[in-house]
Amino acid sequence: MTNVTLLFEGEDDHLLPSTSESIIDIDLFIVAGRIIGHSFLHGGPPLYGLSEAVVQMVVQGTADMSSMTVRDVADFDLRGTIKMLDGEAELTGAEVDQINQLALSWDLPPLSSGNRQYLYQKLLKHAVLVRRSRQVKQIRKGLKETNVLPMLKERPDTAEVLFPRAASAVLTAQAILSHVVWPGKDDDSNSESDRDSDSNTDSSPKKDCRAEEFLRRFIETASATSLLQLVQFWTGWNIPTGTMTVKIEAEGLLKASTCFTTLYVPGHFQKYHDFYNHVAYCISTSNSGFGQI
Repeated sequence: MTNVTLLFEGEDDHLLPSTSESIIDIDLFIVAGRIIGHSFLHGGPPLYGLSEAVVQMVVQGTADMSSMTVRDVADFDLRGTIKMLDGEAELTGAEVDQINQLALSWDLPPLSSGNRQYLYQKLLKHAVLVRRSRQVKQIRKGLKETNVLPMLKERPDTAEVLFPRAASAVLTAQAILSHVVWPGKDDDSNSESDRDSDSNTDSSPKKDCRAEEFLRRFIETASATSLLQLVQFWTGWNIPTGTMTVKIEAEGLLKASTCFTTLYVPGHFQKYHDFYNHVAYCISTSNSGFGQI
């Protein structure tokens, strides 16, 4: 995959804003802040796995050292150098030189016999936060423009909702099913006028029930990869969110209106095996956009 711009880098629960100057120069993190704010206000997916130190900076404007670890250092070369100072193991001459080169490049004092822990904390803070201060300011500006930042200041506990841990994003069948609105459960989608306006909508209650049963069975038994593909195909996003509506059609292909998070399920399949193969094939195209309106 090419031409992909990564706004955040690192590992789960330790994600940091990218240090790319080209992204910072065009104020792209302000846009990111607006997206995060609007998504929160309209019940959309949150930003999972952000570093706790960055969350503190976004919410409070400051962060304490207790919230930072070497896992927050996204650059593995920098992480390896900084990690040398963690502990009391004797350092080789080459390791001392490597540490000093990094310290001097960030206008920090070289390593001495009495400043090992001090230098460790300074290097860690610089790698995690100082190099990303402009990015955090831009994110805060974007959140302020959506009126979410004032809410975060008044209610810091809402940060857990806005920036949840990565474990909360793990896809399960139950997590998906809790968002699904089946035919007949939503009065508006099941109205006579709605049926009349869509000639492709299924006309057989028996087919409706069979298609619903097949789709539920697919969700309950699918692999983690298939669940991810299904959600991406259905919503255009990799996290279930809001209401995910199911509509049964008499025939045709499985397709989705991602803007309205609606999945159109063909009801003509008689056997689950055939239904499974059809759905698996269609959702495997989710990355290319086939089947999405």
